[in-house]
Amino acid sequence: MAEQGFAVLILAAGKATRFKSEHSKVLHRLAGRPLGAYLLETALEAGPESLYMIVGHEAEEVQKAFARPRLGFIEQKKQLGTGHALLVARPELERMACDSVVVLVGDAPLLRAETLRALVAAHRKSRAAATVLTTRTKNPQGYGRIVRSGGRVRAIVEEKVATPAQRRIQEINSGIICFSRLKLIEHLGKLTADNAQKEYLLTDLIEIFNHHRLKVAAHLVADSREVLGVNDRLELAQMEKVLRLRKAEALMREGVTILHPECTYIDAEVKVGRDTVIEPGVSLLGATMVGEGCTLRPYSTLSDSLLGDRVTVRPCCVISSCQIASDAVIGPFAHLRDGAVIDAAARIGNFVEVKKSRVGRGSRALHLTYLGDASIGERVNVGAGTVTCNYDGEKKHPTTIEEGVFVGSGSMLIAPVRIGRNSYVAAGSTITEDVPAESLALGRARQVTKEGWARQREALKPYINIAVRGSGSATVFDLSGRLTLGDPINQLRAEVRPMIEAGRRNIVLNLTKISYIDSAGMGALVGVLKAVREVNGQLRLSGLPPQVRVLLETANLDRVFEVCADEKEALASFGSTEGS
Repeated sequence: MAEQGFAVLILAAGKATRFKSEHSKVLHRLAGRPLGAYLLETALEAGPESLYMIVGHEAEEVQKAFARPRLGFIEQKKQLGTGHALLVARPELERMACDSVVVLVGDAPLLRAETLRALVAAHRKSRAAATVLTTRTKNPQGYGRIVRSGGRVRAIVEEKVATPAQRRIQEINSGIICFSRLKLIEHLGKLTADNAQKEYLLTDLIEIFNHHRLKVAAHLVADSREVLGVNDRLELAQMEKVLRLRKAEALMREGVTILHPECTYIDAEVKVGRDTVIEPGVSLLGATMVGEGCTLRPYSTLSDSLLGDRVTVRPCCVISSCQIASDAVIGPFAHLRDGAVIDAAARIGNFVEVKKSRVGRGSRALHLTYLGDASIGERVNVGAGTVTCNYDGEKKHPTTIEEGVFVGSGSMLIAPVRIGRNSYVAAGSTITEDVPAESLALGRARQVTKEGWARQREALKPYINIAVRGSGSATVFDLSGRLTLGDPINQLRAEVRPMIEAGRRNIVLNLTKISYIDSAGMGALVGVLKAVREVNGQLRLSGLPPQVRVLLETANLDRVFEVCADEKEALASFGSTEGS
């Protein structure tokens, strides 16, 4: 009689409590894929007759992530333990025709399909009610210990309730158990939540089976890493390192050079051709495929992209969802995205972004360029600083550059626009209309040169120079430039104030070299006069230029200030005043 098949139940309903996360554990990313994807693929490869995943927390997201043609889902709406998951699955268990059911935890990514098949074979051979998949480890801390007697499993004892002798046992429970389906159904109802965890526990079935004198066997796995789970983020990182190194080792055995595997990140589904060299810091993610003889320089990230043969990706490029044909050169610091296609022998240089565009064979865009929604023919040169202006604020528009076109540096191509074959666009042009084939397009304003403009501008700048010197009991401030609103009047105040505070009460403001003074400057002079008078000092204005004197007289300030013809007269006036 032909041997019956077996069924697999994957437990994936729980919340990642020890991850301290709001998300389902099986959805956490591991080496580019959801954690649960590894065990699911192993289960599918093992060839079960029936395959179910029991979901609960984030059930909708989990089903969306793991939907497969041969996979069914059972929802555990209340997560009351691993045993409760089987109680929820009981209707499906009763409908199955197979004789054995393997219960898997969803966080054992290194488990092999061969191990699952060997577990089922050992279970059938032993004619046990249940067979526990076990392993031995030198550091069993945190795991349930397997207590044997007479070759049978008598108990699975959790560490926190284990005796000192039991804690020394190195054989541990993997959480994976193969059951006789009929025996499981018969005794499933005997599970209770009368335990420390207040949950229905899968491992309690071992005690129940022993109580009813049913045989419980163990199948030992030699490589303990194969069945160790991922219980927190630390173990997730450790598992990530294991998987990525395994991937790197597999590629190196197939003829790929990886200079520093520990610093290279390659997802499980990535394919790389022979004689490709991958330098440190490179990330190859998703479904990326790299051809033969490529060179991937440091710190570039490629995701879901297809590279032909002999492609060079220079340092620090970001390439996502793109196709790059053979002999192309990309970067450094290039960004290719959203379905960009780079044809053979094309070159994309530093600080060039290509979005949703095709760059033809042998074409070049080497510096500081944006190509968005563009179709670029063969042998096109795109000069530095060129931008395809594809977005008008509401819609994206295409730019077409036919073969043989030369686009000069700093050109703005306002889409929608077409540049005909073998045409030239002059540097600095703004192109808003189609350019016929074999034409020159020049779209920039005529240059205007204003001679002497910089000198005139400099003369109009608000500046003032102030030199301070003593002359007997007086302090002379030599002012030159423009006394106007802003820095000039602030500078005057900042120079005068410390002198007054230091007891220098006789002040001369020498205005001989003042070229202009505005109303704010006049106000500043009045402010100085007020400050001097507050300390019973004296202020003289000397050497007023004609234009300043006119302003003073117009504002009737010549009656307020003591105005002297020159500095000598001003200094002399202090002596006569002091002597009077």
